[in-house]
Amino acid sequence: MIVRIMGEGQVQLDDSHFVELNKLDDELLAAMESDDGAGFRATLHALLDKVRELGRPLPDASLEPSELILPSADASLEEVREMLSDDGLIPG
Repeated sequence: MIVRIMGEGQVQLDDSHFVELNKLDDELLAAMESDDGAGFRATLHALLDKVRELGRPLPDASLEPSELILPSADASLEEVREMLSDDGLIPG
């Protein structure tokens, strides 16, 4: 699966990592629902770090269709709320 981190680029992720990423996505949703700004920020960074760790970066010149788009690390809680569907950032 191709994942885009806004403002950074794309990475290729194996589907086998989605269980682990869904846990972080659930934590992010919980922090957002409780308006926990610090928890939101920490969990967003943890999610993006995990995607970077597990994914293989695609070349900058590559413009593959992204199956998943994640916010940038500096996205606000409100910006991420606007991005979310009922399923969170990581559809599962």
